Amino acid sequence: MRRPALPDPCPEWLSSLDDAALHRALLERVEAACQLCHDYHPGLPRPKVWFDLRGKCAGQAHYGRGGLRFNPVLYRENRHAFLRDVVPHEMAHWLVRHLSDGHKARPHGREWRTVMERLFGLEAKVTHTFDTGRASPTPHRYRCGCQVHYFTARRHSLARKGRRYCCLSCAETLVYQPFVEHGKVTTNA
Repeated sequence: MRRPALPDPCPEWLSSLDDAALHRALLERVEAACQLCHDYHPGLPRPKVWFDLRGKCAGQAHYGRGGLRFNPVLYRENRHAFLRDVVPHEMAHWLVRHLSDGHKARPHGREWRTVMERLFGLEAKVTHTFDTGRASPTPHRYRCGCQVHYFTARRHSLARKGRRYCCLSCAETLVYQPFVEHGKVTTNA
């Protein structure tokens, strides 16, 4: 594998940035990645950028909205790795999609891996290893025969509407358990 095509961001500098400067740093990184892609595909449209992604996903190439979405919580907590890996990962999706047969390519298929390795000079990793605890809160508690499970608001809503979820370990149906606070039941529905 060759050297990364984009300069490695300085971790000390990144740690000193406030939210506004961090936002600008990501926009500059997207622009640098876009310039690199333009050298290969001059007709590539510039993606818009949003910081509205939530949950466990770090980034997303959103073709319907015409740009890239990033998770601000995961970015704030993983600044260096985010700029080094996530931005090129999403720009690789953006580039592949805009190639002549890009709409037929698998999301992390051969074309995407080629862009990651040959254009960006990075290992083609599909997933990140960030701690998603604060980015993906799971406040709704469910129980089965062997353990407690925590649901996101979306999954909890689906369960309340009738969708059944079973434990992968004991195969029992998960049952909602409201939180108990100082002797009284408080629901988080």
